Amino acid sequence: MRLLAFETATEACSVAVYVDGAVHERFEIAPRRHAELALPWAELVLAEAGVSRSQLDAIAVGRGPGAFTGVRLAIAIAQGVALALDRPVLPVSTLAALALQAGGEQRIAAIDARMGEVYLARFQQDGDDLRALGDEVVVPPADAMHPGAAPWHGIGTGFGAQEGALRDRFADVLASVEPAGLPRAGDVARLAALAFQRGEAVAPERAEPAYLRNNVALTLVEQQALRKP
Repeated sequence: MRLLAFETATEACSVAVYVDGAVHERFEIAPRRHAELALPWAELVLAEAGVSRSQLDAIAVGRGPGAFTGVRLAIAIAQGVALALDRPVLPVSTLAALALQAGGEQRIAAIDARMGEVYLARFQQDGDDLRALGDEVVVPPADAMHPGAAPWHGIGTGFGAQEGALRDRFADVLASVEPAGLPRAGDVARLAALAFQRGEAVAPERAEPAYLRNNVALTLVEQQALRKP
């Protein structure tokens, strides 16, 4: 199986090629450079893996949640490449890809959503895969639902946001926390490979972003209004 994966939902930009379990990846914390880097990196990792575009089985993409512009960019790039190659798309939760890096069986992934909130989801290890425990949410750390019985392993910038408010809220059940963790395209590809085997690939036009915030457009308008004299 050969997959090309994109993940640009956070300040990190990454692109990966998955070839029968082996991953070739480019990753960099590169705010505001995602559009500049993503497609050139795709050519580089394909060359490193010795894979031509015509040999790809599908395009994988981190569908969010995350930064609005980053999520939108990843979906647009994945759709464009998939349409050009006549390949399906495998949308993968950015939070699930992040959680794949954490240790332990019970994992919490959290990304700083700004505006006093975090994107949050809980997962249970299921072999090489992860099973979501409930919905992905965007919530102030103080309002996050307690995950229940320990131990849990936390990862992501959401644990460092608001002076570590989420980490403090879950302190009694957290066995480990990695507040600097960021999602990677290699992990998007690993989860996408499992999804491909389950027959979950979709037509490019059916790949949808997960913003979680319903008022993204309104928020941008409000921010512009605040800048006016």
